[in-house]
Amino acid sequence: MTNIARFDTQALNRALIGFDRMFDEMEARFVNTAQTNYPPYNVIRESDNLYTIEVAVAGFKKDEIKVTIEDGTLSIEANKDVVEDDEGTFQYLHRGLASRAFTRSWTLAEHIKVKGAEIKDGILTVKLEREVPEELKPKIIDVIEVK
Repeated sequence: MTNIARFDTQALNRALIGFDRMFDEMEARFVNTAQTNYPPYNVIRESDNLYTIEVAVAGFKKDEIKVTIEDGTLSIEANKDVVEDDEGTFQYLHRGLASRAFTRSWTLAEHIKVKGAEIKDGILTVKLEREVPEELKPKIIDVIEVK
C-alpha cells in the first residue's frame, strides 16, 4: 500500500519570494501521481544536446493531434473524430485499438527547443535540441606567462 503525503508549499511560497512557480510545478507533478499510462511513449537521449520523444498514436490522423509549447511545457493532445456508421455497413466484433482522447505533457529544461514533429507508422516523433546561448557556454581563458 502506498501512502501519499501532501506537502504544504504555501508556507514556502511566503518565505521564498519568486520561487512560487517552481513550487507550483512540484505540487502539480506529485499531487496526481496516479496517472494513466495511455498512450505509451519513449524518451530517448541521442546525444548531450539531442532528444526524441516517441508517442504511440496508432489510429489517430495528423489533424487529430496537436503539439503545443506553453510556459516551458510540451503538450501533445489528441482527439479522435468519432465516425458513426449510419448505414449499418459494419459492426465491431472486437474493438481493441484505443482511440480515446489524451493529453501528455512534459516540462522542458532551460534552452530546450522543439525542432519538429512527424508521424510515421503510428508513432509521433518529436525532436528536441538543447540550444545554449553562446554567452552562457563555458569559456576557456588562455593563461599567459609573464616574464
